[in-house]
Amino acid sequence: MFVRAKKSGAYEYLQLVHNERVDGKVRQQVIATLGRRDVLQATGQIDALIASCGRFAEQTAVVTAHQRGEIEAAETIKIGPPLVFERLWRALGLPEILEGLLSERQFQFALARAVFLTVLHRLFDPGSDRAAEVWRDGYALEGVGDLQLHHLYRAMAWLGEPLPADQQFGATPFTPRCTKDLVEEALFRRRQDLFSGLDLVFFDTTSIYFEGRGGEDIGQYGKSKDHRPDCKQMVVGVPAPF
Repeated sequence: MFVRAKKSGAYEYLQLVHNERVDGKVRQQVIATLGRRDVLQATGQIDALIASCGRFAEQTAVVTAHQRGEIEAAETIKIGPPLVFERLWRALGLPEILEGLLSERQFQFALARAVFLTVLHRLFDPGSDRAAEVWRDGYALEGVGDLQLHHLYRAMAWLGEPLPADQQFGATPFTPRCTKDLVEEALFRRRQDLFSGLDLVFFDTTSIYFEGRGGEDIGQYGKSKDHRPDCKQMVVGVPAPF
């Protein structure tokens, strides 16, 4: 059963409609015509009708009572992002990859969960690790309740930790290979087959601006995300192979 808008002449009328199956086909039966849509909206009759029906729906009754100030919300917790991205996180095999790299380390906190928290935070509300520590309180995240800010800092330091000299093959002149490179390579290997190749490279880009006389040769004026249109800027890109 549902409400539909039916146009007749210059006006739209709201109708209460019931679906029923007759001889294997779905037919719609108009139970009642509620009235002109514009009049119902202007007089508030739609809201009144919904509120009246809501008395018999438990979830709607709770929401209505809260709107009237009859009850107070003790806490609001979001469950969608953790549910969806926890499943993607596990499907990618990241828990196994991280735990494998951590097998010889003796961290006294759930470092893999700290990495998940910071990744989820950057996906939904990009900001610093300090912001992530506060942000997590509004989400139903498993295994992060005991994490503190310094744990998030240590997790990021571990990801950026340079590898030994014998694992620096393929490093760029700009930065050494570090733990995060092992994570990315493990992700690639989990999905490669006999015909896999590196055909697509993602670039993480940002812009920086020059003050004073900097950027005379490589900087240009343009739209500045840093709100400094008076300074020359350049775009910096970091390739991330997938």
